[in-house]
Amino acid sequence: MKSEQKENPGASAKAVAPKEKPGWADVPIGAVVLEAGCGVEYETGEWRSERPVVNTDKCINCLFCWVFCPDGAVIVENEKFKAIDYYHCKGCGICSNECPAKVITMVEETKFQEANGEASAAVQGNGNIKAKTGGKGE
Repeated sequence: MKSEQKENPGASAKAVAPKEKPGWADVPIGAVVLEAGCGVEYETGEWRSERPVVNTDKCINCLFCWVFCPDGAVIVENEKFKAIDYYHCKGCGICSNECPAKVITMVEETKFQEANGEASAAVQGNGNIKAKTGGKGE
């Protein structure tokens, strides 16, 4: 043991027993919604990294985006696409993937804000806003 201490002065003479894993009752509660509510009360759009931008001139109003949106962030009025609610849109891209007309483009949030200003509308109805994406069509 003394030769081990010469090589590693921090080594102790006693063997340390491995720590036991905590049981379910020992784990602290986390990520729990304590009060009943719904998504309307929780604005989750601020942590989005991409945003859907809709070209409303080419939209065929199939409403697949509305059907498949897991956040209910697609606003429909009179059976037509009206806008995206960016307060609740998380930028998952499902609407873009499901759009048969391919009029929904996912744009990096930072590039969109650079092109359109930090105060770009949280509810965007005119998706014909040009975003500097560096992609096709520019």
